[in-house]
Amino acid sequence: MVTHRMQRGFILIELLIVVVIIGILAAIVIPRFGGTRNTAKIAVMKSDLLNLVTAQESRFAQAGSYATSLDSLATVFVPSEGVNITLSLDGVVYTATATMADVTESCTITVNSMAAATPECAAPPL
Repeated sequence: MVTHRMQRGFILIELLIVVVIIGILAAIVIPRFGGTRNTAKIAVMKSDLLNLVTAQESRFAQAGSYATSLDSLATVFVPSEGVNITLSLDGVVYTATATMADVTESCTITVNSMAAATPECAAPPL
């Protein structure tokens, strides 16, 4: 009498189907999270600009003028790692622009004595 043993486990086709399904799901999900890193970096630039405004206003209250360079604010403000900020002053109006090496957008804030400002971020013109 011949006895047949029942084999347990998966056959190759079943394993291939599972791998293909996982690959399709990964192809859908990964691009959705790709922009998250860029969004986080833009948030860091905005935060640095708002911190710069606080430091500038503190200096204005103490010295009666805004700083013309980041070096003169070094004791109260240091940009985050990788963030480059340029500062320009025109009387009592100053503009600061934050950039990062691997982010195409730059964030700019312009502050005068009349209004609170919020950072605006946009890609540079072509």
